[in-house]
Amino acid sequence: MSESHPSEPPVTGAGDVRLAAVWQDFCERLAKAGEVLLRPQAPGAPLDQAEGLRYLSRLTRTALNMLVDSSDPDFPRIFRMTDDKIKIGADNPDNIYQHVVVAGDRDYRIWGRRGTVPYLSLGTKANRYAVDGTMVSTGEIEFAEVQLEPDGGFEIIASREPRERNWLPMANDTSLLIVRQTFEDRATQTPAEIHIERLGGPAAPALLTPEKIAAQLQQSAAWVAGTANTFAEWSEWFSSRVNQIYEADQSIWYKAGGDPKIWYGHACYDLAPGEAWVLEVTPPPSCRFWNFQLDNWWMESLDYEHHKIWVNSAQARLEPDGRVVVVCADRDPGFGNWVDLAGHRKGTALWRWVESNEHPVPRCKVVRL
Repeated sequence: MSESHPSEPPVTGAGDVRLAAVWQDFCERLAKAGEVLLRPQAPGAPLDQAEGLRYLSRLTRTALNMLVDSSDPDFPRIFRMTDDKIKIGADNPDNIYQHVVVAGDRDYRIWGRRGTVPYLSLGTKANRYAVDGTMVSTGEIEFAEVQLEPDGGFEIIASREPRERNWLPMANDTSLLIVRQTFEDRATQTPAEIHIERLGGPAAPALLTPEKIAAQLQQSAAWVAGTANTFAEWSEWFSSRVNQIYEADQSIWYKAGGDPKIWYGHACYDLAPGEAWVLEVTPPPSCRFWNFQLDNWWMESLDYEHHKIWVNSAQARLEPDGRVVVVCADRDPGFGNWVDLAGHRKGTALWRWVESNEHPVPRCKVVRL
């Protein structure tokens, strides 16, 4: 019997992949992603750095879910890339986001029941966050365009070839499907029930190979680094106009996965103790929905489960002249619509106009309370 050296990693017969080395490479790539914490403009306060570490752990968790456990386009699995804990790119507190890994050369059937959620959209994307930080739209459909059954049921086909009824377009490079369910009041509105299957696919998934898991781990680490650095770069952009809305070409946000029916007004706030950030604007009469939220510097929405860190058009109190006044402060100032800083002095924020023909930019100022 030959002796094996204890330091030698096991070798498989398929492609001579050394599995221990694969894991070490994955860990080293993740460690390098941590360099985002050392970017020159990254905040150095203990809270911000601690949240940055937590953010990287959350990105790792969702990357592995997406690119390992939910990565088979032949057996599409609905998962949530973001939720009340995993937060990415100014995730919307009014949303349920659902995601599915798909492939552009397959056809999919999506079915379920509409529910009463006010805004429901599906979009197919070319997910390139691991490559160049983009997630370009390859097709969109909103449920105002969907023909429903009398009982609220629906069926949508996602494919490259057009369909006569309820068609969600795809492209050769489509790799992700995103469902956005936007609520005005989650306590009284019901989410849509959604299912998905591939049409004409195999009966069972293929067995895992060393090469496949090696590629999945490499892609996961690259996605963590790409996502973290994309949104850190955005925060640096917003910092050039502190406490003001950062006016930019909306195509930037659409290329990163944004909904083409939404206008995005990003911002960076930086406040001293006792200061409040006040935003004022008159909502357009044609606007279907709007909201405003506070995020940390890493562009994670703040803790909306325990703090009132956002306000939407169904919740807001308007001034007699129709203006909406939002006051971001440590405590309720007694005027306007209070949004809680939740212990943060510095971070980012986002104003959304959904399906609006006009996109007024909120006026901003800093006041002492």
